[in-house]
Amino acid sequence: MALDIELVLVAVDGSDESQAAAETAAAIVERYGADLHLLHFVDNRVMRDIETGTISPETIAHEQRALTETVHEHLPDDVGFTASSAAGFSTTKLGQTPGTIILDVAEERGVDFLVVPRETPSGDPDEVLGKAALYVLEYASQPVLSV
Repeated sequence: MALDIELVLVAVDGSDESQAAAETAAAIVERYGADLHLLHFVDNRVMRDIETGTISPETIAHEQRALTETVHEHLPDDVGFTASSAAGFSTTKLGQTPGTIILDVAEERGVDFLVVPRETPSGDPDEVLGKAALYVLEYASQPVLSV
């Protein structure tokens, strides 16, 4: 049974693991002639660092732009490519978590296939994208590859 994939979403947080997920998503995009949406994730620790002045929003934006450019450079010229950013948690929405955000963005954009990094920089499965991967694997209506 062949998959009909027109749009792939990959969630990234700037870690090496998420860059590997982006490379995998690029290979899927090339194989199926699909388009790619890159979802940059800013977790609550980074948001706290921005709020306390430990890191500047410009630094995060620069890192996101650099990753976006790197991914875009590895895609064939005819591939549609979009990117967006999301904060991993909300102080006003109780049910907003990294996993729900990924699934909401996938639904809004009509995504056919999801790629999420399974491991986090420390290897701790309790970290943000690790938890998101488990949630996405359990609740996504689209096929999911966790790398």
